[in-house]
Amino acid sequence: MLTSTARKAAGSLAVILLLVVLILRHFSGGAEGTVRAEFLRLVPSSATSVVFVDVDQLRSSPFLAALRSWLPDPREDSEYTQFVGETGFSYERDLQQVFIAISNHGASSGTLLLADGKFDRKRMENFLERNGRATGEGGRKVFLLHATRNDRPLAVAFLSDRQVAAADSEPLLAGLSAAADQATLAEWQTRFERLAGSPAFAVLRQDPGVAAAVDAAAPGGFRSPQLAALLDQLPWISIAAKPDGQLLRLVADGECPSNQVASELSDFLQGIQLLAQNGLNDPQLRRQMNADERQAYLELLKGADVKKIDRGEAKSVRLVLSVTPQFLSVAKLPGPATQPGPADPPHPSEPGPAARKSPAAKKR
Repeated sequence: MLTSTARKAAGSLAVILLLVVLILRHFSGGAEGTVRAEFLRLVPSSATSVVFVDVDQLRSSPFLAALRSWLPDPREDSEYTQFVGETGFSYERDLQQVFIAISNHGASSGTLLLADGKFDRKRMENFLERNGRATGEGGRKVFLLHATRNDRPLAVAFLSDRQVAAADSEPLLAGLSAAADQATLAEWQTRFERLAGSPAFAVLRQDPGVAAAVDAAAPGGFRSPQLAALLDQLPWISIAAKPDGQLLRLVADGECPSNQVASELSDFLQGIQLLAQNGLNDPQLRRQMNADERQAYLELLKGADVKKIDRGEAKSVRLVLSVTPQFLSVAKLPGPATQPGPADPPHPSEPGPAARKSPAAKKR
């Protein structure tokens, strides 16, 4: 059916956007060569994903106010309010840069977090000691918190009055010293340099958690084995976010092992874009969908750009999205009910009914 196909296509595109947003939400200044460069040199040898956010740079953006209205208000969280009261630290006001390195290797995983900000070190250490136990490591005081992540204690230590390190594996400081070898670090740094103008970005290297995150984030009827299989083949994925006035530019770049994979991924994304636009113009869906929500999705789709990038031996597919405050506001609205079913849209070379009716489809 037209409506079912359109919904599945829109759902697949929403999964891609949701992946970008989840990564950036889950985890930002100094100039190049200072805190940012210092943190980005500390990529662990086992890392599969790295996230950096320059909160200071984002804080002055008009778009951040819209994003805050979309996210839960931390002041409504009693535990967070108590934390601010006891430590004097509010991430909305005092956090400046964040670096997160994630290591996903089958059943083994680990997370390292580095934060730069305005801390009252004495109050913070008193809070950590009340909620855990202090131990020594490498001449520094390390706090092991009672709260656990993945059944492991969270280790926290001050590296200086402005910088804090945390990890869900021990020993914390040894993990900091286990940086990637020079050849591996150079590969990471090449990707970081491409993202030098972005205040928030994520770089993923053959991280098996990516496809799993896409699958987990999507509603049952919108899961796409085809998209997951394509993502599994990408050796590197870079995701960058940069405010541009009232907009947020999101750029996802997937490096492909071959021109064939690049073509398949590009065709898949363009097929989703085409089917979703046609589906949103379907009379039945227009009657069921909130008008503001429909318009926001149309604007997102019309502004989306998918292109293949040739860097010589390296092939990439780049997806650019322009997210508006209006899109964030309608993203909270409940959509029309959907029925579970297979998620993959028809292959772009064999478009479904919606695509066949489109003038754009006839030009392809």
